[in-house]
Amino acid sequence: MLPELTVVIGGAASGKSDFAEELVADSGRSKVYLATAQAHDNEMTAKIIRHRKSRGNGWRTVEAPLDLSNALADVADSDIVLLDCATLWLTNHLLSGSDPTEAQASLFSALVVCKAPVVIVTNEVGAGIVPENPLARRFRESQGLLNRSLATKAELVINVVAGLPMVLKGSLPKAKA
Repeated sequence: MLPELTVVIGGAASGKSDFAEELVADSGRSKVYLATAQAHDNEMTAKIIRHRKSRGNGWRTVEAPLDLSNALADVADSDIVLLDCATLWLTNHLLSGSDPTEAQASLFSALVVCKAPVVIVTNEVGAGIVPENPLARRFRESQGLLNRSLATKAELVINVVAGLPMVLKGSLPKAKA
């Protein structure tokens, strides 16, 4: 059984979403996918379609590019939620002019009252170079703060590198250990 909050972190194309989907699918609960991506171009549209196909049937998808509070409030205690991903959600807020600190506070309030376990996928961005422009630096700092806060609040934190999960905090469910 998964704890109330699990964080799956990793670099781009590390296998973190696939691993998180397996965790959720193995839970035996009704699966809810909170999708934060927005299809602003053909490449992102194709990626979203690939993700949907790879998940297969049996998922209730909720599009939530900005408002995760209402989406999290609508889940049942028999559900399990996969939020994929916090990085795109944060990006959406930064690009829309929202205050990331307020958005993060709203997310954490919603997680506290959510009735179902939540697995959050997020990108590790701290291993790269210092970005050259102010927006990219603001994003990197905001993402780092979000990831640290998520890891602090989560009971289970897993770093996925090259498709391999490494538990940073907590313990994997018996079936995944």
